[in-house]
Amino acid sequence: MPTIPQPLDPNDDGSTAPAVAAVLAAYRSGTAGPAEVLNALSGARLLVPVVALLTETEVGAHGLKQEKESEMALPKLVGQDGRQAVLAFTGTDPLKRWRPDARPIQATTLQVCQAAVQEQAAAVVVDVAGPVQFVIEGDVLTALAAVESGTVAELSDVTVATVRPAPRRRRWFSRR
Repeated sequence: MPTIPQPLDPNDDGSTAPAVAAVLAAYRSGTAGPAEVLNALSGARLLVPVVALLTETEVGAHGLKQEKESEMALPKLVGQDGRQAVLAFTGTDPLKRWRPDARPIQATTLQVCQAAVQEQAAAVVVDVAGPVQFVIEGDVLTALAAVESGTVAELSDVTVATVRPAPRRRRWFSRR
């Protein structure tokens, strides 16, 4: 049986990180592109929803149907074309906008992408109910999942760059 992981940050208040909120607002207005959003999300905590799924009912003492057993489930979004997506949220407000009874589990963006690939989902949809929806899919989803799993070298047609510190800029003038 799967276990619920320990929180990434026990002091997390559930709010959307200011840098993520700012870049998503810029994305909505057209002043930022998908690369800027991915950069902001790459270091951010996301919230993955889990919901109670009724598995068995019984008739209670008063003749009414009542819950006997339930399980926690990871809901998926199913597109009109049948493709599935894993849902993730930047904070509790966007999560509640989608479904008030969902419970948040903290995860990194890379972990969410890896989970989506393991679940054979075609995408991760961030903040499906807004305020700004963002979709991670295709080669980007596969590459981010591979980074988390440590299998980047197994991907074809992917180049991994090594970042070197920028050379020190020489001053062409001095102030006195």
